[in-house]
Amino acid sequence: MDQAPLDPAVISQALAPFGHSLGLPTGAYRSPAVFGWEVEQFFSGTWFCLGRVDDLVEPGQLRGVRVGSESVLLARDGDQVRAFSNVCRHRGHELAPVGDAFDARLVRCPYHAWTYRFDGSLKTAPSFSGVSDFDESDYPLITVPAGTWGGWLFVNLDGTAPPLVEQIGNLTRVLAPYEPGGLEVGHRQDYEVQANWKVIVENFNECYHCTAIHPSLCEVTPIGSGADLTPTGLWCGGTMDLKPHAATMSMDGSTPLQPLPGVTGELLRQVVYVTLFPNLLISAHPDYVLTHRLEPLGPSRTRIECAWLFPPETTNDAAFDPAYAVDFWDLTNHEDWAVCEGVQRGMANSGHRPGPLSSWEATVYQFLTMVGRAYLGSGLTPSPVENRSSSHPRSGGDALRRQPMTAEGALRERPGPTQLLTSSIAGTRR
Repeated sequence: MDQAPLDPAVISQALAPFGHSLGLPTGAYRSPAVFGWEVEQFFSGTWFCLGRVDDLVEPGQLRGVRVGSESVLLARDGDQVRAFSNVCRHRGHELAPVGDAFDARLVRCPYHAWTYRFDGSLKTAPSFSGVSDFDESDYPLITVPAGTWGGWLFVNLDGTAPPLVEQIGNLTRVLAPYEPGGLEVGHRQDYEVQANWKVIVENFNECYHCTAIHPSLCEVTPIGSGADLTPTGLWCGGTMDLKPHAATMSMDGSTPLQPLPGVTGELLRQVVYVTLFPNLLISAHPDYVLTHRLEPLGPSRTRIECAWLFPPETTNDAAFDPAYAVDFWDLTNHEDWAVCEGVQRGMANSGHRPGPLSSWEATVYQFLTMVGRAYLGSGLTPSPVENRSSSHPRSGGDALRRQPMTAEGALRERPGPTQLLTSSIAGTRR
């Protein structure tokens, strides 16, 4: 991995031990050159989430989707979804516009009518049938590696990433009780935020801001709760508790639904918040799963697709109304987008300097160190989870804390997401 166009000495400040580190420099959030580097190294060079498989493309359909600065053609034949570079092998015309899926029997270039099968092989090239040295098998569409996990579709545009399972790591086990692969979208809402994608991720991973920004959220979750999880893949996150009266995250904490079938025990009193690098934020509630899927559009622009996932028997019920969950998070989203845009505007001022992290921002530290090491050319690796009670000079004793627990030790003690608990901190995330 090449180094990012940033001063290594400034980046190293973000990699100092927790409690002594600073944030990333202004250029990481505003520079077109840095954003271009991220497009190449992060969005093209890792497994980028495109959304829910069944919502992207149905059997017998094609769809053009945007990934970084390029577009990818999705083709679904039965249950198999293939991805290709969205370009004809003849004269380079785009095969499908980026937009909605559409029914098709073949992939047909709109320029000179070269046609391809859904497996990418060239079927016909008009007027080439009499050319002696022309062989259709020499001109298939260029395959883009694609994979599914938990009902989501991922692509690796440049084909250089390790297997998808390595990027996900032990997140599969963390989310197993929620069975995300069996859930369906009950509601979707799109937003465009005038802020860098990393500002949005950082905001998602802390609740240091919650008392000032989220009065409704503070009514249903104690911001002094939470524990980080120990990742073995490219993700970070942890849990936050529900207040005694609350069964889920809604305006009054109530839910019209039963818990998801696999959610039992401690999980009934928690919400799991995780960031799967680079662009999928997952919030697993006892009764539904919420996702924020980021599409970075530029250094200061990010499109966010928010989806609320429920069991199919719930979404198929004519009386089902997801408003109890949608209204709560739509309010919370708008509160978050306002402060993220305020951060982006503030960073445009010449007086911006990277600041220190509080003891409430350990998950942000995990994310920043993951990004910072990549900026220095060291590649993407999971970040260690810190023992805040002893490592942060500004911890102040205001957080509930447990001693760090290794994943190995936790696995012997109890099942579910709490297998990976390492330490507690007030307001870990959100």
